[in-house]
Amino acid sequence: MRLSVRLTPNGGRDAIDGLETGADGEAFLKARVSAVPEKGKANKALIVLIAKNLSIPKSPISLISGDTARKKILRIDGDPEDLIGKLNAISKT
Repeated sequence: MRLSVRLTPNGGRDAIDGLETGADGEAFLKARVSAVPEKGKANKALIVLIAKNLSIPKSPISLISGDTARKKILRIDGDPEDLIGKLNAISKT
């Protein structure tokens, strides 16, 4: 499964802020991490945050694109129906 994320590094806390739709009509998950955007620290913190909120290990999550951009695409290996259910649950909190 691919997940589009808009990440805010130096966000003061690690949290998922829900879903948002951009001007282009693309939906993405908004997330913030307290880590700084240096040497991949914010990207690693994002993977930890997503894994924790989905109650899965970090290993099936990888960054496909957006290494230095705010918009990122993550690949999450696993059962798509299960992952979609978990994403719906965390995006509504």
